[in-house]
Amino acid sequence: MIRIAIGEDHQSLIDGIALLIRDEAHIQLICSATNGLELVQAVRKHQPDVIITDIRMPKMDGIQATEIIKKEFPEIAVIAFTMFDQQDAVQQMLDAGASGYILKNSSLQTLKKAIETVAEGTPFFDSQIELNNFEDDHTATSKNGLLTKRQLEILRLIAHGKTSREIADELFIGVHTVDTHRKNMMRILELKGKGELLRYALDRKYDF
Repeated sequence: MIRIAIGEDHQSLIDGIALLIRDEAHIQLICSATNGLELVQAVRKHQPDVIITDIRMPKMDGIQATEIIKKEFPEIAVIAFTMFDQQDAVQQMLDAGASGYILKNSSLQTLKKAIETVAEGTPFFDSQIELNNFEDDHTATSKNGLLTKRQLEILRLIAHGKTSREIADELFIGVHTVDTHRKNMMRILELKGKGELLRYALDRKYDF
């Protein structure tokens, strides 16, 4: 049984998803929320297997909600279900910990397939999304299970004194994406000071 939660500020869409899975014996909707804050609270209470969440919601957006949920419950899979197909939106949700990304103009059958796929531990991305480097970034982690391959690449370049702009140019990604990875690595590695990430990279230059 795949137990799911939905974070969506349009009740009609929640009802549509509920209708889709009503006759699915292996999928059960256990809770829903119309804003990000309520979603976090509902997940803490019910601890579903899979979360389907919009990005733009009142009180707390889906990105922040996903970050909080994944920090507290790393085993829960999160699917972004949104109208935004911009690279930054995809990147931010993936950096927050989402393992699926579906556009709202996709069929509900695609959403059902996404639920089943991420529940098995495999990422699922809408065919309309141009993945570029995204899939490599988020489907393979480092040997210690903390940082992704992309984050390790960035850490190596930081150790060699590269700026965010130089890293972005070398990896063919945006400066904002590099800065987001820096921020996430600081959080994951529990580093605080401005120069701590560089110090960490230099100390472990030959370990990754």
